[in-house]
Amino acid sequence: MASKRISLANAQALVGKEVGLAEWREVSQTMIDQFADATDDHQFIHTDPTRAAAEGPYGGTIAHGFLTLSLLSAMTYEAVPALEGMVAGVNFGFDKVRFMSPVKTGQRIRARFILDKLRERPSGIVEINYAVTIELEGSIKPALTAYWLTLMMPDRTKDRA
Repeated sequence: MASKRISLANAQALVGKEVGLAEWREVSQTMIDQFADATDDHQFIHTDPTRAAAEGPYGGTIAHGFLTLSLLSAMTYEAVPALEGMVAGVNFGFDKVRFMSPVKTGQRIRARFILDKLRERPSGIVEINYAVTIELEGSIKPALTAYWLTLMMPDRTKDRA
C-alpha cells in the first residue's frame, strides 16, 4: 500500500495531474492460469502456450483483458497516495475501458494514474475518478486505457466515540 497519505484539500489541488506511477510487474503464465481458474475462462489463447503459438494471432499466450484490468487494484495501492481520514476504497465502476494491445505472457506492465475528478459527497464519501493507462514495457501503445470511478469511505469510528 502506498505509504504516503494526503489531505483532501491537497488531493483537490492535484486534479488534472499525474498522481501515481506503479512499478513494472511481469504478467506470468502462472498468473494467467490462476485467473483462468478463478473465472472459468480457459480459452487456449490464454492457457495453452503450444496451441497459442501454433494457431493464435499473437505468437503465444496472452493475459485476459480482465486480468489486466483487475491488476489496477494492486497498482493503485502501490502508487497512489491514500486520503487522510479514509478507511476503505471501493470500485464504483469504469467508463470507456479500452483494451488497446494484448499483454503477452512474460511482458511487464505498469499503471499511470491521472486524477481526473474528485468530489466530496455530503455523507463524507469521496468520489475519485482516475484516467488510467496500463503501459507495456518497450511499447508506445498501451495495453489498456480507462476512466476508473472509485469511492473512498470515511472513518466512521470517530463519529461513534
